Amino acid sequence: MLYIDLNCDMGENFGVYSLGNDEEIMPYVTSINVACGFHASDPANMRKTVKLAKKYGVAVGAHPSLPDLVGFGRRAMSVTPDEIKADFIYQIGALQAFCHAEGVVMQHVKDHGAITDMANNDLAIAIAMAEAIQAVDSNLYMVCLANSLMVKAAKTVGIPYVEEAYADRAYTDTGSLVSRKQANAVIHDAATVRKRVLGMMKEKQILSINGSVLPINAQTICLHGDTPGAIALAKELRSSLESSGVTVQPFGKSLRSA
Repeated sequence: MLYIDLNCDMGENFGVYSLGNDEEIMPYVTSINVACGFHASDPANMRKTVKLAKKYGVAVGAHPSLPDLVGFGRRAMSVTPDEIKADFIYQIGALQAFCHAEGVVMQHVKDHGAITDMANNDLAIAIAMAEAIQAVDSNLYMVCLANSLMVKAAKTVGIPYVEEAYADRAYTDTGSLVSRKQANAVIHDAATVRKRVLGMMKEKQILSINGSVLPINAQTICLHGDTPGAIALAKELRSSLESSGVTVQPFGKSLRSA
């Protein structure tokens, strides 16, 4: 039997600013990544998002980033591994407190924005992220971009991990994500997204933006809730997967029962 987790970044509202369609898209995903205040969100929105996850029965993870509210965490910064480790411990711990208050067990940690590219080019940064997770709770899964240095970091530190693929993002020939500054970096066509995800599931591969075949073995698929048509896309993708015989559930549940 095939299993897959659908994850989505959420809780990115901040004060009077609203971003994303959290409650509308939550019924169609199985795990969420909650912003922890460094690129978006605030304490009230973190708490609200955890409460929503509990209501809909989806798994919860922290979504830490570089300290960059202005740039939404998407700008590379000159930081040391020690700084990254401290920043991640701070953010993971904050969300864990809200989960504890609501009686929710955290499942994972998934990094956000520019830190992903930094970690994929610098093993020391990736290891700092893994060590931060281990320091807070060694049972938390580290969500790693498939085939990346983050996988090596998780193995080196000795924490559980899953590999992630993106349903609606284009890949380069080397397996990294195409920069959002480039044309066609984000895929909006539902039929294309569905074909890509089913290819990942059944053929363990994905095509790069130039048509190269890339091997991929992902346990979780990321959808973005703030792109046009995101709700309809999530609904259609989940329906297509389930009608194709794929069980859609949190990866923590799938791996524990394996």
